[in-house]
Amino acid sequence: MNTITDIYTSIGGNFITNEALMQEKLKSIKAFVFDWDGVFNNGEKSGGGSSNFNEVDSMGTNLLRYSFFLKNNQLPTTAIISGEKNESAFWFCKRECFNFSFFKFANKIHALNYICQQQNIKPNQVAYFFDDVLDLSMAKLCGIRILINRKNNPSFKKFVIKNQLVDYITASESGQFAVREASELLIELSGNYNQTIQNRMDFSESYKTYINSRNQNSTQFFTYSNEKILKVEQL
Repeated sequence: MNTITDIYTSIGGNFITNEALMQEKLKSIKAFVFDWDGVFNNGEKSGGGSSNFNEVDSMGTNLLRYSFFLKNNQLPTTAIISGEKNESAFWFCKRECFNFSFFKFANKIHALNYICQQQNIKPNQVAYFFDDVLDLSMAKLCGIRILINRKNNPSFKKFVIKNQLVDYITASESGQFAVREASELLIELSGNYNQTIQNRMDFSESYKTYINSRNQNSTQFFTYSNEKILKVEQL
């Protein structure tokens, strides 16, 4: 039988931290936090500054949250942290009932600290999905770090690996369903992939309970200005 490592390395995934240690680290995770540009998309912008996402990645985040719910009987904290203002990210967070959406955070560590303070968790209880230099202050502190792959930045990947800022590098490149790949990996590592998929397929009572609980979340929006975190009531 193929191990999880075998399955994901066969498609080009790179385990910087081995499977067993990632499973151990995952036991402490209470939050899933995502960068936006270059993670849910390839980083290209429209004239208005927006960048899109796809439903494949969206389902991945939903299944990941449900997997967590099955194991812990509670929802994980979820957030998007972006250095830019992006209408698609706002819409995604509201539709998917994420807890937080942070935008215009040039130093993302401020958003991480706020999440930890508000949710009473520690940085090493956060799994972070990221792609570039702006994210490294967070990657240094988070418990699980997923780097979304791009083949055109080998020196950056070398730096991230050398400085122990990543646990897994996706096979899929940014904009090519990498969030789904990473989400499924973490579900596999949690040990309940089949249960997660079967219950979602059957729309089981457990899944109904989860989705009803998830949909009660109301996204809070924040930006950073004049060295202060500001809550934004209207977007």
